[in-house]
Amino acid sequence: SSMEVVLHYRPHQRDVIKLQKFAEAAVKEFPSRQLPRFAPWFPNDLHRLPLKPKKHAPVITCEEAEELKQLSTPSEYVTGSSDYDCTKNLVEFHSSLKHAPTSIQAEAVHRPINLDYQGEPSNGKQKLKRSWSVSLPSTELKEKIRPLSQELQNNLERLKLHAFYRAKWTIEQTICNNQNLEDIWIKLNRLIKQNELPSCNATIQRSVGQIWIFCDILYCEYVRNILREKLSLTDKMNLLVHKYGIIFSL
Repeated sequence: SSMEVVLHYRPHQRDVIKLQKFAEAAVKEFPSRQLPRFAPWFPNDLHRLPLKPKKHAPVITCEEAEELKQLSTPSEYVTGSSDYDCTKNLVEFHSSLKHAPTSIQAEAVHRPINLDYQGEPSNGKQKLKRSWSVSLPSTELKEKIRPLSQELQNNLERLKLHAFYRAKWTIEQTICNNQNLEDIWIKLNRLIKQNELPSCNATIQRSVGQIWIFCDILYCEYVRNILREKLSLTDKMNLLVHKYGIIFSL
């Protein structure tokens, strides 16, 4: 007997030898062993069991079973048909995609991911509401990070918050110094891509006209100074922590 194996793989994983070994391992028979004879740890005698049902289980007649069978509708199950393709809705398997994105930052800058949009696009274009950009872990910035200010340390001690709690800076149009929010978002993505903002990930909430920058409290003052310098932001920004509200302003 012969078996047909269809192997789906991502564009950047096209090593023929590895794919062949992966396919061979997938169809290899599972090892089996002889199970020992089952020996119950309790007496296998219904008459000697300490607990027994007070009444017998209900009995369904053949006529009642036929009535139930007619009333119930059979569920539709997905069967393994020959034309089933599990990669149909996965963008990375489309032929139009030349190569997989090398980083989340590049994806966010050049082709923002739409997480909120539902329904048909208006005027032929997809309406974007929210996009993400995420930083990479790095140890090169440790020497640049200064200790937290005394005011912030006092607030952390009062609220019993650890320095590795996640906090959020919010950028609104009012502090953009006559810059467009989309331009600020592009510059911010560049900073995150170049790994200048430690522990940061950011999202633009176009529906409310805000950019949110999340970071560890340990780096929040350093991040704020970089944002002020590189993005030319004016006025103070509030630092928020989930369930605690505003804990600091800078």
